[in-house]
Amino acid sequence: MATVDPPLHLSDIRQETKPIVSNDGTVYGLTTEQAGPFSENDANKENVAGSAESVDAISNDACLRDETQDNDGDDSPVIDININNVVCTFNVRCHINLKRVAMEGSNVEYRRQHGILNMKLRQPRVTANITSSGKVTVTGSTSEAQAKMAARRVARVLQKMGFNVRFRNFRVVNVLGTCSLPFGIKLNNFSNQFPQEASYEPELHPGVTFRIKQIKATLKIFSTGSITITAPCVANIGTAVEHIYPLVSEYQMEKREAPPCGALKHKRFHSSAAHRPINGHFQDDSEDEDEELYDSDLDDDSFDSDVSHD
Repeated sequence: MATVDPPLHLSDIRQETKPIVSNDGTVYGLTTEQAGPFSENDANKENVAGSAESVDAISNDACLRDETQDNDGDDSPVIDININNVVCTFNVRCHINLKRVAMEGSNVEYRRQHGILNMKLRQPRVTANITSSGKVTVTGSTSEAQAKMAARRVARVLQKMGFNVRFRNFRVVNVLGTCSLPFGIKLNNFSNQFPQEASYEPELHPGVTFRIKQIKATLKIFSTGSITITAPCVANIGTAVEHIYPLVSEYQMEKREAPPCGALKHKRFHSSAAHRPINGHFQDDSEDEDEELYDSDLDDDSFDSDVSHD
């Protein structure tokens, strides 16, 4: 007769489990008390887990640093600089028959009295001033890369007309940029503080002319906070704004507090009630005052006294 073994509990299984040693020296099937020290595999697992935790900690610290930097950066203002015009020049190294270009070309205007031919391109939207000596000036671009592309397209148009064109001596000569500060500026105090660099003539121009000789930049500063910068290249525009911002920030205008909305509504209500039409006619307070004065002058007593004297 077959015998049935009684069911084993989990604790009994752990106690009766025999140790199994693998080829790499790892011991399996032992309890925590029987196993003793960790094996090499367990140590490797612990090292991997520890390294993962350290990576997580480093990533969390990096996130905290980024958040603190973002919080610190919120205090510094962000100023957008708009590049409105980039002027560049180049030479084609050949004689240009302007009359022929005016007769055969498109979107051109020949100014014979000035000896200049104006050629306009649609893409990019620029204007090229061409002289008979081969010097070309391109205006209207918004970046240096766009200016160079427009210059090469103008040279290609002249080459297709049969001229021996060579694209030489290209350079950016002038850049116009604008920016707006988040505050107004006291121009009188600012110009008095920098008499050598700043020039302020309110009878001639409403802005202060500030010149930076190191980068050859000229700034027009207005009381509203808008600044117009002229420099030889785009990089100098940003440098000029970085140079002028800490100087003008010391002469900020105080912000004017706007009146509450309730006061404006109350004032509008009174002004509309004063000119409300009565019986199709507008009534004015001055007419009421004139009528009162007229009635006070014509009292009954004064009228009778006049009659008695007559």
